[in-house]
Amino acid sequence: MGNKLDNATRLYLEGIRDGNPKEAIEKYTGQRYRQHSTGVKDGKEGFLEFFEDFIKRNPKREIDIIRGWEDGRYVFVQAYQSLNDGKSRWITTDFFDTDDEDRMIEHWDVISAYSDKLSPSGRTSIDGETTITDLDKTEENKAIVRAVLEGSLMRGGDLSVIDQYIAPEYIQHNPDVPDGREPFKALASSPDRPLNYDEIVLLVGQGNFVATLSRANWNDGELNQDYAQVDIFRLANGKIVEHWDNVEPVPETHVNSGKF
Repeated sequence: MGNKLDNATRLYLEGIRDGNPKEAIEKYTGQRYRQHSTGVKDGKEGFLEFFEDFIKRNPKREIDIIRGWEDGRYVFVQAYQSLNDGKSRWITTDFFDTDDEDRMIEHWDVISAYSDKLSPSGRTSIDGETTITDLDKTEENKAIVRAVLEGSLMRGGDLSVIDQYIAPEYIQHNPDVPDGREPFKALASSPDRPLNYDEIVLLVGQGNFVATLSRANWNDGELNQDYAQVDIFRLANGKIVEHWDNVEPVPETHVNSGKF
């Protein structure tokens, strides 16, 4: 584990899980701490205001770091939270920017309620491979992920990238989509699909794993809602072989620097 990832996970575990937000924010963040998390104000003061109250409201906190990696100045972490003996459970996906001392200076996240609903292929939203390999293929794999998102999920994209870069045995952790390339291809190629990606905001990878934060929009004629969308991909031999995602509505108003 690199220093950046270690600091990010310690901010999570020592500050939130262990209930020491003041000590953690001083140790693991830099001179500034710009915030994009819904409901949390900018700065160290905003972090303390939110999490001191959060800790009082949730005296029992279990947090497991499921996946995490660093890429240059950026860090990605996926975590599972169970609060107050499981009364509420959450999947959090976090991106951090860091300073020259590997401390956190900016934070984005997407948070959604954890569901026991399994995918059509019997998978949860967080199980699956976690081991990072192929460190020499980081940039190649990041380029593949960018090509797939821009080609298949943005308006007017080139859907040929699906056959080129998605493995036939594509493993899916979305609760509504079966395994396999063909279900994804059918979803992406639908002329009236409601979900479209507008912009890749962050793309952070290490070896065989890549995570993206994107602006997306769901417009089905009745609902027109902007979303913050996180996708996590595992790659092997030049193809995407496994996928997890997390999504959160973008609020109309914000108390910080905005969702992105």
